[in-house]
Amino acid sequence: MANTAQAKKRAKQAEKSRVRNAGQRSNLRTFVKKVIVAVNSGDKEKAQAAFKIAMPIIDSAVNKGIIHKNKAARGKSRLNAKVKAMA
Repeated sequence: MANTAQAKKRAKQAEKSRVRNAGQRSNLRTFVKKVIVAVNSGDKEKAQAAFKIAMPIIDSAVNKGIIHKNKAARGKSRLNAKVKAMA
């Protein structure tokens, strides 16, 4: 347990940011999953629409420090490849 006032405050701040980050990460995963579900269902228009919605959410997760920029780039690239591969 934190002994100093500074350590107690940092513990409270860390808990607040952990909860906030968990929500953001969950939201990110939800929208990525929507793209994958649309791809698996075979509906290209729905998949493209879901991908367009997911792109800015992935980018905002990078800006908020939820994920690394290279992970975001890799994820967007893979999602885009899955959408484009649909015939």
